[in-house]
Amino acid sequence: MARNRRLVLSSPSEVWSLLADGHRYGEWVTGTQQVLDADLHWPDVGARLRVRVGLGPLTLDDICVVRICEPQRRLELEAKADPFGAARIAMNLIPWGENTLFVLDWHALRGPGTRMHGLPMDYAVRIRNGMMLTKLARIAVREHGGGDLGAPQHTGSG
Repeated sequence: MARNRRLVLSSPSEVWSLLADGHRYGEWVTGTQQVLDADLHWPDVGARLRVRVGLGPLTLDDICVVRICEPQRRLELEAKADPFGAARIAMNLIPWGENTLFVLDWHALRGPGTRMHGLPMDYAVRIRNGMMLTKLARIAVREHGGGDLGAPQHTGSG
């Protein structure tokens, strides 16, 4: 499992507005080349988001399904990328004064990733997720008039 945390200098409702727009995931989710489709009822439980992920010409179509949704607080997704299995992506928005402490947990559910946990896999995922949170923080601050881009992230595994 990989866990990242970042203080985003925007309110939880402002950060949630980015999570609640499935068509914007390509702007901040590292590795996403294109959002192919988002269900109209995203991010309600059961809603799907189809994305193309990859690096350069190597791509794979991925489906994310909402498993838990507590608006402005918590969003949990199951990302399925056959033949590589599936992962749980849990995002928690914790009010921190006027800002948001964003906690992102990722772990493999099925497939090869379940056998490759620990270093170096968790380290690589933490780096990727840290990049995502940096992008998300920049977008939230830019769109909601914050000053700084947010406090440095802290990572850890559990």
